[in-house]
Amino acid sequence: MSLSKDQVKSVANLARLAISEEQAEATADSLNNILSLVEQMNQVDTTDVAPMAHPLDVYQRLRADEVTEANQREHFQSIAPATEDGCYLVPKVIE
Repeated sequence: MSLSKDQVKSVANLARLAISEEQAEATADSLNNILSLVEQMNQVDTTDVAPMAHPLDVYQRLRADEVTEANQREHFQSIAPATEDGCYLVPKVIE
């Protein structure tokens, strides 16, 4: 697949981008290079390759899911302007 300069200018117009003739030509060349690389990659046989979530074999170290702070809801609600049944009351903003 290859893009012409006119197709690049049409897409730029749809995206509301101002593009000069030189920019359109350079952009068309760059996009065609990218598309040719994608075509080359599509020709590679990957039938025996397992999908990977990440290209590096690393794992994210997670901390233990433990409570590290005391429950202070009563304290925070005691200084709130309005609460009811453990919930904060706020002014109505939409009619």
